[in-house]
This record gives sequence, structure tokens and C-alpha cells, in this order.
Amino acid sequence: MSNRQSDTSEITQRTVAVNGVELHVHEAGEQGAPVVVLSHGFPELGYSWRHQMVPLADAGYHVLAPDQRGYGRSSRPDAITDYDITHLTDDLLGLLDDVGASDAVFVGHDWGAFIVWNMSLLHPDRTRGVCGMSVPFAPRGPMPPVQLMRQMFADNFFYIVYFQEPGVADAELSADPERAMRRLLCGTKLDNAADPNALAEAFANDGRGFVERMPEPEGLPDWLTQAELDHYVEEFRHSGYTGGLNWYRNFDRNWELTPQLAGAKVTVPSLFIGGAQDPVLVMMPVTTMDGWLEDHRGTVLVDDAGHWVQQEKPAEVNAALLTFLKGLS
Repeated sequence: MSNRQSDTSEITQRTVAVNGVELHVHEAGEQGAPVVVLSHGFPELGYSWRHQMVPLADAGYHVLAPDQRGYGRSSRPDAITDYDITHLTDDLLGLLDDVGASDAVFVGHDWGAFIVWNMSLLHPDRTRGVCGMSVPFAPRGPMPPVQLMRQMFADNFFYIVYFQEPGVADAELSADPERAMRRLLCGTKLDNAADPNALAEAFANDGRGFVERMPEPEGLPDWLTQAELDHYVEEFRHSGYTGGLNWYRNFDRNWELTPQLAGAKVTVPSLFIGGAQDPVLVMMPVTTMDGWLEDHRGTVLVDDAGHWVQQEKPAEVNAALLTFLKGLS
């Protein structure tokens, strides 16, 4: 099965005014068909779903993949509070309203997974099914997440804590977007068993930033062309990284905004897809979801894939998505 299976000429782009912002949306498929919304993560774009959109459209779905607020060619509000979970989920609901759809299957990768898991809890009536990629569902914790992370990591470096101070990670990432995107896209796969020395170095409080800790790749992996990397670089050179980082700066606010989710389980049909070599699944194993998904249709771990699973192994991801979608009809 080929892993290069998208004809992006069939994907159109337009701007949609929703929820007080304008979203740049990648679109494929026929108006009126069942809707699938694809929610990207950090630091990504609607473009990150380029290998999924046409196969899903060809299977009879109307596919929407926005650059979400703060990213790409979409609006980038100044206020940090404009990036909380209420705004992010309402943006996606606005896309449904724009195309006249009562509900959709929401598919999210990385930070997008966090959004769609929350969509299934906050708006189950508009969520026909949910698929998280790379970030498993996690129940609401006993205290605000960043406060908990500060306790857990104490004086050690942890990227989410590092991202909290406005301007700091923003400047590091924006200083050289080409280096940042190259290292991020090429360096989030565990090729071997985790090296304790490497892990210790990754968390060392030695004054290095986030990108500095990631190795410089010897070359691009076979799933990423230079043209694809260049597209990311140019988009982030234009937009900067502050919008995406502001999502992280709302972790505690999101917790405070959603007390009603304490003990809440995902009741809609669910799927999880992850890369078998994704370092995120070392920190947050798939067993985190156990007992919290009432209609779980499967967990798919894709061999020889790291964090960017839908780009690394599109054939396998698309097959799993299509099986899930067909089971909902």
C-alpha cells in the first residue's frame, strides 16, 4: 500500500468567518455529504492532513481541515485567553454551521486530539464520532495541569512549562523557523529503546531551550520532501509561533473552565491511532484511556511511525480511519 496517495489538486481552500475569527480552511468532497473535521496539532497546519483529505472525500465524506486560530493564514488574536478550549471547540462548531451540518466526526492529532476529545465531552450531540491521534484521552486531573507539571518536574526542564512564559519559546522558535521545523518534524521518533542518558539530558536544567535539545537530522525522512518542509517553514516564518504556544498557556484555564467534566467519560464512538515509536506515548501511554471510552472501536499503533503518524504512514492511517467511519454509518 503506497504511502504517497494524495492528489492535492482536489483540495480547495477558502476563508470562513466563525466565532469572531477568520479560519483558512482546506476542503475536499461534496457539500451535504457526512462531515469529517480534521484538527491539527503543534506546530502544524491544515496542510498536515494533505494525505487524508482526498481519500476521505473519495469515500463519500465532506472534509474540512482548518488552519486553526493562531496558525497559518487564519486569525491570530492577541489575547492569550482567546485560545482556551471554549474558543477552540467553538471554532470547529462554527465550521459545521457554515456548511449546514448538524454533526461531524472529529479527528485530531497532537493538540488537535485534545480539542476533539473535549469536543466529544462538551458537545456530544454534534459529535458523531471522535478519533484522537498521538495524544490519548486523559480524564480531568485533580488540579490544574501546569501546576501539576511544575510539581512533578520541579527544577528539571519540561517543554510545556518552558512554553508558559510569553515571548520566550516564541523567540527561540521564530529565530530560525527552518531549523525549528526540520528538527521538530525529523526528531520525534524513538528509533531505539529510550536511552536513559539521552532522557536525562533532555530534562536537564542547563539553560538550553526547546529546539536546542532536539538533534540536527542527517537528512529528511522518506515521508517528508524538501518542498513539504519548505511549505511549513514559509507559513511559520509568516505567522510566527505565538498563536500555537498560546494554546499551551491555557492548560490551567481550560481546567478551571470545565469543572463539569470531572469524572466524564467519552460516550460517542471513539478510535485512537498512534505511532508505535511516538515518544509522547512513553509519557502518556494508551492505558491512560482505559475505562474512560464507553464505545471504543479500537486502538491502532502503527509500526515504524513516530509522532507525525498521519504524515509518516498515511496509507495505514487512512485505512484505519475509513474502517472507523464506515462503522458509524
